[in-house]
Parts: sequence; structure tokens; C-alpha cells
Amino acid sequence: MGTYLTIAEVARRTGLTPHTLRYYEREGLLLREVDRSATGHRLYHEDDISWIKMITRLRATGMPIREVRRYADLARAGDATREERLELLRAHRQRVVEWLATVEEHLKAIDYKIEFYEECCRPLSRLTSSAL
Repeated sequence: MGTYLTIAEVARRTGLTPHTLRYYEREGLLLREVDRSATGHRLYHEDDISWIKMITRLRATGMPIREVRRYADLARAGDATREERLELLRAHRQRVVEWLATVEEHLKAIDYKIEFYEECCRPLSRLTSSAL
């Protein structure tokens, strides 16, 4: 099936640690079983990289492991599960949109406080520099 990648190479290319890659494998998040060399070392395929990057994005946006596992299970089940995968991703997208709106509100509050302190501190810094 082509060139194999070691766990170290996959870690470098995905930004994950070997520990995380082994965890993803144990939790059933990968699309297929990871091949092994004659000495037992993990051997990944080139197309595993895009899948690992996708599940990393799902995790980074707050998708729980159980949902990522469900998504992987559905993907492994084939084309008959496309609608269910679509619904799972739509529901996750909606949660991410809501989370982003909340983060934007928090950012506005932080920006307000920054402006407040910049305004408060401005006369103080002018006095300090003119006194020198």
C-alpha cells in the first residue's frame, strides 16, 4: 500500500505526541488498525495523516472522545452512514458556532477592560514622563 511512516514521523507531521497517537489508536479513533513491522513497531500509511488531522480538529473544537469514536465507527462502516456522519458534524458545528459566539462576548469584555485601563493609565504615564 505504499510507503509507511513511523510513529515519530506521524508525530512530527501532525504535531501530536507519540503518546497521543497511541491513545487515539487504543480509543478506536483511527480508521483502520495500525500496521506493525516485523519487530512490532507501528507503521502508518500516508492517508492516515489526513484522518488524524481531522480528528485532531474535532478534538480541538471540543468534540468529546465518544463522539469522535462514533464518527470513526460510522466512517469505517462505509457510505451507508454518510447521512449520520453529516448530522453528527452539523450538530458539532452548531456547538462550535455557539462556543465562538460566547468567546467573542468574552473578548469584547476583555477589550473593554483594556480600553478602560489604557485610558486610566494614560494620564499617569504622561505625568511620569514629563517629570523626568
